[in-house]
Amino acid sequence: MPEYIIGIDTGGTCTDAILLDIADRSVVASAKVATIHHRLADSIGNALNCLLEKSAVNKDDISSLSLSTTLATNAVIENKGARVAAFIIGYVKHFRLPITATIFVKGGHGISGEEEEALDIDNIVDTIQGLRNDVDAYAICSAMSMTNPSHELVTEKAISMLDPKPVFCSHRVSQHTGMQERAATAALHAKLMPLMQDFIAGVQTALLKTDIHCPVTLITGNGTRISMEDTVEQAGITIASGPACTAGFGAAQDIDLALVVDVGGTTTDIAMIEDGEMVISSNGCQIGRWQTHVEAVDMFTGGIGGDSHVQLDATGKISLGPGRVIPLSMASGFPGSDSWLGAELKSKCISLLPEFDHLKEDDPVLYALGAGPSTADSIRQRTGFSGVPLEKRLEQLSRNQRIIETGFTPTDALHVLGETDIGDRAKAEEGATVLGALLDMDKISFCEKIISMTEDRIENLLIDYVIHRYWGKSLTGFIATRNDHPVLGVTFSMKIPLIGIGAAAPYFLPRVAARLGTSVTFPENAAVGNGVGAALLGLS
Repeated sequence: MPEYIIGIDTGGTCTDAILLDIADRSVVASAKVATIHHRLADSIGNALNCLLEKSAVNKDDISSLSLSTTLATNAVIENKGARVAAFIIGYVKHFRLPITATIFVKGGHGISGEEEEALDIDNIVDTIQGLRNDVDAYAICSAMSMTNPSHELVTEKAISMLDPKPVFCSHRVSQHTGMQERAATAALHAKLMPLMQDFIAGVQTALLKTDIHCPVTLITGNGTRISMEDTVEQAGITIASGPACTAGFGAAQDIDLALVVDVGGTTTDIAMIEDGEMVISSNGCQIGRWQTHVEAVDMFTGGIGGDSHVQLDATGKISLGPGRVIPLSMASGFPGSDSWLGAELKSKCISLLPEFDHLKEDDPVLYALGAGPSTADSIRQRTGFSGVPLEKRLEQLSRNQRIIETGFTPTDALHVLGETDIGDRAKAEEGATVLGALLDMDKISFCEKIISMTEDRIENLLIDYVIHRYWGKSLTGFIATRNDHPVLGVTFSMKIPLIGIGAAAPYFLPRVAARLGTSVTFPENAAVGNGVGAALLGLS
């Protein structure tokens, strides 16, 4: 009897699924559906149903399901996920983590496990009392806790008695000595745990509804597998799940040396293939501002993709990402998709999801949103909230998936330029007309500028990745401004080919490759490449 494996990749914009024949490793069927963040079970269920309808396979012949997701990567790049406070215990040079609070307290142990200083438990207790309403989880990192974790364990117990929320101790997630990287690793676990809980719950619900019964594993950042049951407690190691599957797809293309580039809706992920194999960074991966001890594929991620939010400030300066929004052209069916346009397009449209309408009576911001699609300015006018308090409340609503955010994106620019027609071109043209007029540009010129900016960002990511890969340096600031000097300009060439995957890749990578003097190929099933990568790694 034939046997099949399903590979699923849940990204910020789309959920991809493929059905792979295990005998000859051929793709029997594939599906691409929209990711509905507040109803992940629907997205995964829709993808599974599409596969079953297209292939007509017997469910009993499906031997396993292998998962990949970029939701964790996206959360880090967009600075979403749980609000985390980290206690750093012991004498150490102070550092900053991109979290709600980083608290340094006395304590810690020496290299042989002896206590160097008594734990300042009074300070910890007082701090917890002040933080409990502002955080969702805690991370703890004590000096040399991999030798003696007692100070982490005492702090964990104190938190559980005062504020019973998730706590991640660094000695359970890293055995390396670098305090900052170990603290970042623990904080990432804390930040991503709620997100992975939602994801796994969505998978379980979808499998029940589709009546599929088979073992389920998730691909981690280094390409290995963990059970679905272990995913939540080991949330941090899923951070590079998507890029690992990107590399897995590239390694299956019989190319000795190449860069695999996945252009998604939220991020662009880059991985290298050497000697036909994915390259693992044993020292830990870096994503955005996070340098971790998480072993992962050697990769680079940037907050640029087809759904990156295009914004104009008061001076007319254009910014692009790293936050994603639902493109105007793709917003049909979402709340507020038909009832707003105009100068407020400089910001994003915020709409309350109907299923949370009952909460608005107890929350002035939700009450303001209940009046219809809004911007931050209109919410401020209705509520009197402004500045940081309003920003934090909107961030919380977005993190808890209570609202939908819509705006102009590179995907809209592609619609206006006639390069794609998968959505509502008229909506994209209205948006481009409004934004272009604010810059004294027609809609075509404005969209050409947005596409050029997107390609610039992807090109810069590729250059910075290679420099970091071979010289251990990041020149992000220089690379991004290398042609702004009135006299000197700098160009780069790439001596190895690119492999493009992801639905957006064919729209951007050919011109990027031409700029770098190299070539790009789009293998069969590249549009669902991470799903293929998940299935292949699920068999390894």
